Amino acid sequence: MFLTTSLLPFEKLWDKFFSGHEDRFSVYVHASKEKPVHVSRYFVDRDVRSDKVIWGQISMIDAERRLLANALGDPDNQHFVLLSDSCVPLYKFDYIYNYLIYSNMSYLDCFYDPGPHGNGRYSEHMLPEIELKDFRKGAQWFSMKRQHAVIVMADSLYYTKFRDYCKPGLDGKNCIADEHYLPTFFHIVDPGGIANWSVTHVDWSERKWHPKLYRTQDVTSALLKNITSINLSIHVTSDEKRDVQVQSCLWNGTTRPCYLFARKFHPETTNNLLKLFANYTSL
Repeated sequence: MFLTTSLLPFEKLWDKFFSGHEDRFSVYVHASKEKPVHVSRYFVDRDVRSDKVIWGQISMIDAERRLLANALGDPDNQHFVLLSDSCVPLYKFDYIYNYLIYSNMSYLDCFYDPGPHGNGRYSEHMLPEIELKDFRKGAQWFSMKRQHAVIVMADSLYYTKFRDYCKPGLDGKNCIADEHYLPTFFHIVDPGGIANWSVTHVDWSERKWHPKLYRTQDVTSALLKNITSINLSIHVTSDEKRDVQVQSCLWNGTTRPCYLFARKFHPETTNNLLKLFANYTSL
């Protein structure tokens, strides 16, 4: 499920990734500004009805739910992966398919952050359904099993609380709905069913509002090797303590690499990525 404003610059790469596996996936595209011109046959006529998306607002969640609703319409779809226009796969199709389909949980980023960018965004208007102790944070790029996609679509109680009380500027706080709604929802309804990390890697080491953007000179086999060798999930709290929370990435009880996808890649990296893709591991 691709969430984009208009273009999907890595369609050629995804085309290679999907080729030969036609009966094992389906593609859905939510383009919030203008309908993209597709270059891959796998993306043609796969656009869902889209609406305007404003960063940090509930419209981002609405777009995710629109994608889920469309994807749930096909009973063959058993695992649902949310990707952005700057995401690329880190492995060949079979490895990623087997990792997700045979996993016993959903991969959703979720951690406790007592700092200003975590619990500092909580509003007491969310009581009694959502208490401060249950408020969680995480990246929006999820990968979830069908039963979890179903309960997300069935939810109106928690969604309404976030729609009304988690938005930038409300009560002087900068609450970002897509960073808190699903992590909090799953922490409350099925904490044992999620892995607490996202299978999409992103580099926040520059400590800016947005993550590192990989340019042509950054995209090497060494970079991909580094990302695919990570088997620990690390979260850092936003308070003065800057607590580092570390957990092993466990797949059905066994330590495995955490990441199947990565972002943010600049469109100029396409050719480099296409060359590297031929040598991707298919372990």
